[in-house]
Amino acid sequence: MKSLFAFFSGLLIATTAMAQEVAPDVLVKNVTNEVLDIVRKDKDIQSGNTKKAIDLVDAKVLPHFNFTRMTQLAMARDWRQTTPAQQKVLTDEFRLLLVRTYSKALTEYKNQTVNFKPFTLKAGETDVRVRTEIKQAGAGKNIELDYFLEKSGTAWKVYDIEVGGISLVTNYRESFASEVRNNGIDGLIKSLQAKNKSGEATSVKK
Repeated sequence: MKSLFAFFSGLLIATTAMAQEVAPDVLVKNVTNEVLDIVRKDKDIQSGNTKKAIDLVDAKVLPHFNFTRMTQLAMARDWRQTTPAQQKVLTDEFRLLLVRTYSKALTEYKNQTVNFKPFTLKAGETDVRVRTEIKQAGAGKNIELDYFLEKSGTAWKVYDIEVGGISLVTNYRESFASEVRNNGIDGLIKSLQAKNKSGEATSVKK
């Protein structure tokens, strides 16, 4: 569960040729298929080359996530207590934590496939959910995976992901709130920095 959550959370990538506006479901489908193809062919990533996986995530995934909003949602009401400087550090550290999580999961990919569910974009919509399903090899149970995207200008950005009913933002919200209650905003920052320094990848609670 944890590797699937982290890996498929990081599947949204796009090429320069896709700079023009693309419907959110088309974006999800195209880039998911592209990254799966890359991973299937890359023996280094499959054999556990974390550095190469990190480079892939850094180059392809990050431009399509709104990390500021993700951090704000994960912080919930505690975000209002932060200074602009703290907000920047929190966003940077949360971003790095997710990069490490995605990269670790990329090295654990094992022949899963993705089913893209029907989607209709209504006129004027700027906040949508794109539903997919992860098909496990063998007799493994399929996993529901939903991407939440918002439109910024002509681009769609991911601000949350839900796997089997568990939201990435909500998953972190509980631990963030607990850390803030016990040690304040600076305590949360130190905790994230420590996790990133040690290379820890936080998993989803089941």
